[in-house]
Amino acid sequence: MKIETLIIGAGAAGMMCAAHAGPDVLVVDHAKAPGEKIRISGGGRCNFTNMHTSPQNFISGNPHFCKSALKRYTQWDFISLVDDYGIPWHEKTLGQLFCDVSAKDIIAMLRAEMDKAKAQLWLQTSVESISHDGERFAVSVSKEGRTTQLDVKNLVVACGGKSIPKMGATGIGYQIATQFGLPVITPHPGLVPLTFSDEKFKPLAGVAAPVRVTANETSFDEALLFTHRGLSGPAVLQASSYWHEGEGITVNLDPSGTLMAALQTHRQTDGRKALTTVLGQHIPARLVEHLREELTLDGNIADQSDAALSALCEKLSSWELRPAGSEGYRTAEVTLGGVDTDALSSKTMEAKSMPGLYFIGECVDVTGWLGGYNFQWAWSSGWAAGQAIAER
Repeated sequence: MKIETLIIGAGAAGMMCAAHAGPDVLVVDHAKAPGEKIRISGGGRCNFTNMHTSPQNFISGNPHFCKSALKRYTQWDFISLVDDYGIPWHEKTLGQLFCDVSAKDIIAMLRAEMDKAKAQLWLQTSVESISHDGERFAVSVSKEGRTTQLDVKNLVVACGGKSIPKMGATGIGYQIATQFGLPVITPHPGLVPLTFSDEKFKPLAGVAAPVRVTANETSFDEALLFTHRGLSGPAVLQASSYWHEGEGITVNLDPSGTLMAALQTHRQTDGRKALTTVLGQHIPARLVEHLREELTLDGNIADQSDAALSALCEKLSSWELRPAGSEGYRTAEVTLGGVDTDALSSKTMEAKSMPGLYFIGECVDVTGWLGGYNFQWAWSSGWAAGQAIAER
């Protein structure tokens, strides 16, 4: 079977590429339905982009690589597409955009765009082998127990990373890159909860607080959530992408910097109250109790000098912790690392050493922050590859 373009992966990037890659496109995926990660994202409402998207919101060995695609297909372009389909949406915090009703609206929109482009979709189809004869790709795929040989001009790898294996993630994209001589930056989990071997935070499971978490000099001001195994919440997930095993993180429990003044006021008005009681009005009471011994939180607030309060605030704003590890790919929202961007064209996403071979989306060494950035990279990189193929 001879086709112009084969796209491996019916996720966000793959479907976007299929909608723009011109005629005679086939998308294959081993899942039962397209866009499974879209479906479960954002609590089922899909955080489909971020209004503040810029290259600074992405991690990559080459921070300049993502600029071309993000500039040529922006968050505003995708928002316009969503509006064209009458999909209602809303902004949550920090520019994060979600569907009002369901993530399935985004999947239906992408399928409609594929139908407009007359792109085919084969589900429950696995790739068995890939070879190249110097001009075209020979791809063997298996569907319902039958093997089909595909003769392909353009091969687009859009099968994501290793995160959330229960959704079918396998890392096959890295194997394809390696087969054709493209270097791969070692993948590891990103946007992932951090764990502690001693279960020190188990008694605090369910407690949340607004904090600033810093890892490798990069800080995020959002919520922290204590879990049975360690730390989660947006601030921790964000910082996890910058954290490396064996390193520490810093948690600032006073990100607004107003605790000192508040405690001084309490000293005047609530002098007879216990220090722990007063602190519990600004930091979750269960956390204060947890820190009581470590920080020697004894006595009444009236007994605390300015120097003592200042020292306490300093400790609360620079709480040093050393995670043992992370929850891994099982719960990681993204995969850091991937196909080395030095091997790809930033304009077309095509492999420099292998004409007709493209890598898009999560399998590339471009990883966004939490908050819709990774979907925007999928839309932008998928569009860029699709445009390049169609123009050719």
